[in-house]
Amino acid sequence: MTVRKSRSSRQHGVTMADVARVAGVSAITVSRALRTPDKVQPALRARIQEACDRLGYVPNHAASALASARSRTVVVLIPSLSNVVFVDILVGIKEVLDAHAHHMHIGLTGYSAEAEETLLRTYLQHSPDGLILTGVDHKPGVWKLLDSLKIPTVHTIETLEGERGLSVGFSQFDSGYAAGRHLVERGYRHIGIIGAQLDPRSLRRCEGCRQALRDAGLYDPAMEIMTPSKSSLALGAELLETMLREHPECDGIFFCNDDLAQGAVFQCGRQGIDVPGRMGLIGFHDLTGTAWTTPPLSTIATPRYEIGRSAATLLMNALEGKPNPQRHLDLGFRLVRRETT
Repeated sequence: MTVRKSRSSRQHGVTMADVARVAGVSAITVSRALRTPDKVQPALRARIQEACDRLGYVPNHAASALASARSRTVVVLIPSLSNVVFVDILVGIKEVLDAHAHHMHIGLTGYSAEAEETLLRTYLQHSPDGLILTGVDHKPGVWKLLDSLKIPTVHTIETLEGERGLSVGFSQFDSGYAAGRHLVERGYRHIGIIGAQLDPRSLRRCEGCRQALRDAGLYDPAMEIMTPSKSSLALGAELLETMLREHPECDGIFFCNDDLAQGAVFQCGRQGIDVPGRMGLIGFHDLTGTAWTTPPLSTIATPRYEIGRSAATLLMNALEGKPNPQRHLDLGFRLVRRETT
């Protein structure tokens, strides 16, 4: 006679009780090791993990969430994975979440406020423990939703004020101002501004540079090129040519992102334009490769990895009931003076 497995057995396969039996511990200990590994001795944790691996056990996180009212997941919404700025932030976030046995659900908004709201509503159906969002420019529907939630939310890249949420970042305006002021102090007098992508943060840093030029009596609104096109080296080279064709007197340029500025440095080299003598160039973010252009590119260094770690730390403190001495952390920025200025 053939003995058929019950429907429940076929569905669930290896159970936590099976893992406990192989590891020689109680099911409660297995549950604790999987849900809060920091509370279990490393040697015991390793034995339980070995049993899980041997049996092919996969925890049922949905059931665990129902039992504990915690999903151990955090939703992180960023504009893009092709922009290393956000990848650096994710690395910092992941390190802290891993240490607290939490996992990321990453959503890509494509720099769209509408997409952000849609993604947020979708992910909230899975009851995440917390949210980490990019920027502070959200649609009214998102703010209304956040105000109604009972889960902590951290905003990154920029800071908020007051009691609304948690935030960690730096001033886009002040950093752009520092870049513009640096060009002025280096003696450039016909300074242009080149911006791409035109997300709210890029616009604010361009406005900061604009204000620095106004304060110095050097701002010329005609010497701006702003395009919604995606930032890239090729675009930077192209826009440098456009600026010099339309404004041959231009002797300095602020770029809202380093890849644009890198492209401009390469193009100056091709055209035999003396940098920093004939032309001063400064970028933004201090991305990989910025220090290795010829000549090395001046820029504004931003603490992207530190923002990720701090954002996740603020969130974990809130989840664990620990006080956050500061709700809004301004990690600042750094002017990096290199040879293009």
